[in-house]
Amino acid sequence: MPDLEVDLVAPDHKMWSGRASMVTARTPEGELGVLPGHEPLLATLADGMISISPWEGPPIRAAVHGGFLSVDGDRVSILAEVAELAEDIDLARAEAALARHSARPDDLDAVMARKRAELRIAVAQSSHHR
Repeated sequence: MPDLEVDLVAPDHKMWSGRASMVTARTPEGELGVLPGHEPLLATLADGMISISPWEGPPIRAAVHGGFLSVDGDRVSILAEVAELAEDIDLARAEAALARHSARPDDLDAVMARKRAELRIAVAQSSHHR
């Protein structure tokens, strides 16, 4: 059965590597799904959840803030500016950050930090609902 060879890489380390049946990611144009046989592609990643469906085991999910996704043959490279695997997200800390930054709705930095916290919470919660 055809598969994808997937690498999820952050600036300082490889986060996950393996065989998968599908990868989904968010780009500025919307949600993107990659299956074996996908056309070559280079896309900018928007802040969002990356989901990798390995052939064995539960889905791999990560909160990603910027970066690129490259498809070449059946090889998918996800190069994230900032990424955090769902199981590594401290939900209580993310919820505290959301509460702290929600108190400053007119501060652009707080708005961006709130959006990052919301994404981290959504990704962490998604891994609990496999």
